Amino acid sequence: MAPLLEGATPWGMEYSIHNVPPAMKREILTVFPKSNLDKLLVVPTCQHATLDLVKTGENVENEKDRLLERFMAWAKTVCDQLTTAGHWADYIDPCSGLPMIHTDLNMVYPEVPALSILMGYQTANAGCCKVLLHPVWGSAVYPASLFTEAPQEALLAAIEVANAAQME
Repeated sequence: MAPLLEGATPWGMEYSIHNVPPAMKREILTVFPKSNLDKLLVVPTCQHATLDLVKTGENVENEKDRLLERFMAWAKTVCDQLTTAGHWADYIDPCSGLPMIHTDLNMVYPEVPALSILMGYQTANAGCCKVLLHPVWGSAVYPASLFTEAPQEALLAAIEVANAAQME
């Protein structure tokens, strides 16, 4: 399924904007049961890690923390902009898979399978986990997602604000 739009932040985080594909409707409704799937936009992001994130160790954990903090700050700014404008928005905590704003349910969003569906990325098994394989970065990738019912123009304006805030 082709994205509506693809872009990148000034620091190189890739994002794309998608309508909810039929293959993901059930999963999204388990995480966000009150969402309007006809209006909902899915915004998967990928950050290029400096290390292969399948590996273990203190350096890998520090890199994951750095990428987590960057995504969380960016996503919070985007969602704050959208909710202030009266639009529903939320983002997923990459560590738990749980929504950050609408926390009425404890249902995990399947980040890796979702990116496989949305972007056509391959996956691999790493122990008991599925790992996303970015077409250029391999497993040196940190995926995370944001959702909104805002019109695409409002979403793009919020992304612009978040991008500028992250560069300060």
